[in-house]
Amino acid sequence: MKKTNVTAILLVIFLVNFILKSNAQEKPTQLMGHRFLTINTIIRVNQIEVARDRNEGRDERHLHTPEKVKAFREAIASELPEASITWAFSWLALDDPAENYKEIRRLVVEYHHKYGDDITFIPGAYFANAYNTREQVNKDLHDGLAKVSKMVGNGFRPKSVLAGFLAAENQQYLAEKEGIHVCQGNIFSQFSIDNQDGDGAVSYPFYPSKEHFCKPAQGKSDFIDCVNLDGWTLDFLAARRPGFEGGFNSRMGVTPIETIFAYGKLTGLTQMMHSAAIHFDKGFDLNGFAWVTTCWEQSLPNDGLKDLVNEIKRNWPDVKLITQGDFGLLWREHYKDNSFNYRFEQKGSGIGGSDSNLKMYWFMNKDFRLALIKDWQKNWGKEYVIDFTNYNLKAQEPTDMTRKWSLMGDINQKGTRPQDKPKLINDLSPQAITLIKKYYPYLFNNDRHRGEYISY
Repeated sequence: MKKTNVTAILLVIFLVNFILKSNAQEKPTQLMGHRFLTINTIIRVNQIEVARDRNEGRDERHLHTPEKVKAFREAIASELPEASITWAFSWLALDDPAENYKEIRRLVVEYHHKYGDDITFIPGAYFANAYNTREQVNKDLHDGLAKVSKMVGNGFRPKSVLAGFLAAENQQYLAEKEGIHVCQGNIFSQFSIDNQDGDGAVSYPFYPSKEHFCKPAQGKSDFIDCVNLDGWTLDFLAARRPGFEGGFNSRMGVTPIETIFAYGKLTGLTQMMHSAAIHFDKGFDLNGFAWVTTCWEQSLPNDGLKDLVNEIKRNWPDVKLITQGDFGLLWREHYKDNSFNYRFEQKGSGIGGSDSNLKMYWFMNKDFRLALIKDWQKNWGKEYVIDFTNYNLKAQEPTDMTRKWSLMGDINQKGTRPQDKPKLINDLSPQAITLIKKYYPYLFNNDRHRGEYISY
């Protein structure tokens, strides 16, 4: 072989290795200055496995196949080869003896080694505490995580747990007994939809209080060292509605069921990108980092997944698609306590419950969350408070098994109580005004409050 050919081959090998190493090194080492995307997926046997031996919903075995799993993972890798995602197995899916499930488990372990994907357990199919005691949930967490570790081998431990909702006591157990410090443990605005309510938290990561999983810890005495993550990035305007009020789905956002499968691929992707832009554009400027997350269950069609990843990559080429555990641990490294101060702004998309004439502002910190809304198309643009939740007040989770786990403040965005009627910020209680002024004194500028009442 000629020397020039050998040199050319060596050069190609060097370049390939360099590219591969560069991709590996693209994993961020800090929170700030980055746009993060996390994709979670769930493998189960029955639609809602509310307990080890109890199901609500249909059998989904026929919807879970190795072919779908391969297509799902390849759709992501084709657009972002360096991406890592999170796989969560239900209790039954960890043990199902069918050949389909055996092959699925083998494939997911392969993806862990190939892509750095995380593999974890989901207790109770999103609603563990609505159907099980806290003691039973801890047992399920312990045994389910042990099954995952055995499946992967070599001493593997998940970096996070995917739970939908998870009580404060169970998140404390994860941190102190299982050594897991990241949990997808709240769904920011879920109310009157599916099998459990849990509105009242902030939409970005926080350390939960021992009093309530929706409440940020106020200090060392009520601090749980488990980063509590939201489950889906939503359109804030759609999310202010309870359930399906007005014929709209309140969970519309970067969510396939409520977008692509409700409106078709073109409109659905438009809405998904609109919801992502809330964070990756203005949100990034306001907060110094941005995070978008979605859960694309394996029981769903893959149609639109590749398009979503492609569009996000095209619009924000610097996006980092990492596991929710890695993201949560980056946040934990940056924030040693709840010293965050999140702000978001959004205009409606005109799709579904995202009113095109409205603009919404969210302010979220450890002391409270505050939401303002206005009709930006009217020249007066008067702002009204539609949510004020004071986290300084004592909170308590339900003691029994129920769907009602929301933390409702003075005014709640869902508008389901007489006290939830929107009001001017100056009409809040003196205590609320004093608290808000500590963070955002400019909100009391009189120029923001001229005009008439907004009906929406």
